[in-house]
Amino acid sequence: MKGVLVAVEIDAMTVRRGDQIMIGGQAFTVRDMTAIGLGRKRLEFASGETLVMGRTTVLWAARRVSPRLRRY
Repeated sequence: MKGVLVAVEIDAMTVRRGDQIMIGGQAFTVRDMTAIGLGRKRLEFASGETLVMGRTTVLWAARRVSPRLRRY
């Protein structure tokens, strides 16, 4: 993958596939996600584990972005 890794604050509305989330000192990469109502999402990681993010859950993730793309 091209681009650089940056730290971003995420919640259930802003999480993306490919985000790398640190939980308990272990990195998990988001493979898929499903909306399960009331603003919650179930994240499925590349390793097979799952996590339900509530509407108010806030985490930090590493996200690969292209520094050449213009952001507004």
